[in-house]
Amino acid sequence: MATKRIHLKSQEEALNIFGQNDQNLRDLERKYQVQFFVRPSTLPSGEGLTLAVRGRSPQVDKALAALEGKRKSPPAPIFVESVEKVKGEANKDMIIRSVSGHPLTPRNSKQAEYVKAMRDYDLVVSIGPAGTGKSFLAVAFALAELESGRFNKIVLTRPVVEAGEKLGFLPGDFYEKVHPYLRPLYDAFFTIVGPERFRLMREDEIVEILPLAYMRGRTLDEAIIILDEAQNTTPEQMKMFLTRMGVRSKTIVTGDLTQIDIDNKKNSGLILIERILKDVEGISFVHFSNSDIVRHGLVQKVLKAFEDNFPAAAETQK
Repeated sequence: MATKRIHLKSQEEALNIFGQNDQNLRDLERKYQVQFFVRPSTLPSGEGLTLAVRGRSPQVDKALAALEGKRKSPPAPIFVESVEKVKGEANKDMIIRSVSGHPLTPRNSKQAEYVKAMRDYDLVVSIGPAGTGKSFLAVAFALAELESGRFNKIVLTRPVVEAGEKLGFLPGDFYEKVHPYLRPLYDAFFTIVGPERFRLMREDEIVEILPLAYMRGRTLDEAIIILDEAQNTTPEQMKMFLTRMGVRSKTIVTGDLTQIDIDNKKNSGLILIERILKDVEGISFVHFSNSDIVRHGLVQKVLKAFEDNFPAAAETQK
């Protein structure tokens, strides 16, 4: 892998090269399978910006050549900018644009509430059934914040309940062992940035993946930390996790109280924090219901059928 950097003299030059909503960079990332990172200038004067390009060396060179071409091009006409501005206003709710160029936006009012909470609070807990977009939106928001430069890395974790102490006996390296348990988050990354860019982000530790038990003793600064499947944490694990937050960090917790897999379901760390932290200032709880499901329409009907026929089981998990 190769990393090359160019210096941009001003914000105006950066805007001309990046395009509206950084669309030029996104297009080049998809075309050449590279990554772009924007950081404050490394020059002694501190002026301008530094744009780093990472990927396979030939692809990096091609991407840089394409950027240089845009650098020499005159700024877009005012009329075109106005049209793009109108388009941007139409997509004002957009979180991020996927690798295919599709704008990702909240699909209902509850998702919009969730995205707003992630923007406004440093600790957000989303609770609700499968298919409501809790994990996907957390990943989309985290990637958007990473691209903006407000955070330096994304940390993904979840309790590996099913594997227990057998994790070491699973075949493959560390990532291959954990992969089945983080697959829903991986799928979100693949949709938004594509498998190749996700692999590069993981190699550079811009995205860090680890089981919950491996977080003990860590302090995570300037990071967005996502805990998935939080219903399977114990109170001790949840306390340990929530105290990993460092300076300028943001934490997103997702879970489904109807899918608790630990032996003592009432001992779930997610149930605990919903009870003891609900009135703490600076923490937002977002509750999804079956009506917020955005998967196939049959998912809502399946869940309702289970609730109607097994009300006692559903009640024990509340």
